[in-house]
Amino acid sequence: MMPAVSWEKPCTVRRKSIYSGIIPVVAQQLHRENIEQVVEEALRVSGVSVPELAAVATTVKPGLALSLGVGLEYSLALVNRHQKPFIPIHHMEAHALTVRLTHHLEFPFLVLLVSGGHCILAVAQGVSDFLLLGQSIDIAPGDMLDKVARRLSLRKHPECHSMAGGQAIEHLAQTGNQEQLMFRLPMNQYRNCNFSFSGLLNLVNNAIAQKEKEEGIEEGEILSCVGDVAAAVQHAVAVHIIQRTYRAMLFCTKNSILPPKNATLVVSGGVASNQYIRKGLQNLAEANAFALLCPPPRLCTDNGVMIAWNGIERLRAGLGVLHGTDGIRYEPKAPLGIDISKRVEEDSIKVPKLKQIRWLAS
Repeated sequence: MMPAVSWEKPCTVRRKSIYSGIIPVVAQQLHRENIEQVVEEALRVSGVSVPELAAVATTVKPGLALSLGVGLEYSLALVNRHQKPFIPIHHMEAHALTVRLTHHLEFPFLVLLVSGGHCILAVAQGVSDFLLLGQSIDIAPGDMLDKVARRLSLRKHPECHSMAGGQAIEHLAQTGNQEQLMFRLPMNQYRNCNFSFSGLLNLVNNAIAQKEKEEGIEEGEILSCVGDVAAAVQHAVAVHIIQRTYRAMLFCTKNSILPPKNATLVVSGGVASNQYIRKGLQNLAEANAFALLCPPPRLCTDNGVMIAWNGIERLRAGLGVLHGTDGIRYEPKAPLGIDISKRVEEDSIKVPKLKQIRWLAS
């Protein structure tokens, strides 16, 4: 079977360094300017021609509307011109299934998708069969870490000027003392698997402002205790993620959603590359007799390979393969699977203190 050609955000150039964020109209322009050459290059490198393709797989949800529109328009034109089946892809489903490209893994498994745009806990029961346990009710952890790095002006730090925000936080945290600052963890009173990072971001920003006042410096200057701030922020984010994941494990075990033996936790997304957070999740998994699997870093962030793989999975299973293009639309917002987060909250599972499972290496 020839693989499906895929379409996922072709332009990795997002002008972040200039604008400190993504400008939708700029992203749309870059997509339009580059989509043709990206597809042609992918076909050339693979040695596959369009007539040989089994299908075309394209991200249609969720995502930036203007960018989704460019990809969908180009793909439908390709499909109609060459009379190929079309496979619409859910962006987060693709992230969740990527691990099956690199590891032999059967369903079901628990998946944590943690990135700059998402924070989701779900159970993958099949190629297109997911149970949503919880998600961020506001911003994503990667977005929060980037905002903290920006507030700390880490671009001006001699060790971090070329690093992304989250990477800079992780780097400086290695030499910082997390116990110098303590941040109240989000949502401790709610026994569910949802996440929240906006309140934590406010606490961190207030702490930074207080430290600047104590040191007599202006916003934009580098704090002498910047490493301590980075370590404390990273620790708070890690504990929040691990606590909610712990509850998801306990919920799945209690309700026999995952096998009693040899259960697996899959962690994917850009934040999964943070070694401090990953080590905590590794220890959590081992303490609960779960295996931890992560796709390689190059496949954790947004990429076309994961969309193509999702297309192959759906093609093999005969799920969502369309032979006509009428009525196909992109969806900027779209949930993943069946939302059972209320069931999680109703179970009101208390999570043991993390110190009891030695969640970080001593």
